[in-house]
Amino acid sequence: MRRGHDRSDIRGQATAEVVLVLPVVVTLGLVVAQAALVAIDLLLLHHVTREAARAVAVDPSAGAARAAAVGSTSLDAGRLAVSLSGGRSEGDVARVEVRYASPTDVPLVGWMVGDVPLRASAAIRVE
Repeated sequence: MRRGHDRSDIRGQATAEVVLVLPVVVTLGLVVAQAALVAIDLLLLHHVTREAARAVAVDPSAGAARAAAVGSTSLDAGRLAVSLSGGRSEGDVARVEVRYASPTDVPLVGWMVGDVPLRASAAIRVE
C-alpha cells in the first residue's frame, strides 16, 4: 500500500483553495475601489464648497453659490444641493452647505451599499 499524496492530489487541493478564496479577494478589491471613489467625491465636494463660499463673499445669493459650485467641478450637478445660512449683509458671516449623493457604481458593491450621502460646509465673511 502506498503512503502520502501524489502530485495530482496537491494540485487539486490548491485549485479548490483558489476557488474558495478568489471571490472573497475580488469582493474586497471592489469594496476598496468603491471606497476610493467615494473619498475622491468627498475631496471634490470640499473644493466645491470652498468655491461656493468664495462666490458668496462677493455675491451673497443662492444662485451665485450654486453657479460657482456647479462650474468648479466634474461632479454631477443634479446630485448637488447648495444651501446658504447666516447673514448676507456686508461684514456678516455666511455659511454655505453643499450636499452630494455619491453614486456607487462599482459592480456588486454598488447595489449592496446604495448612494453615499456626503456633506461639506464653509463659512466666510461677506464683503
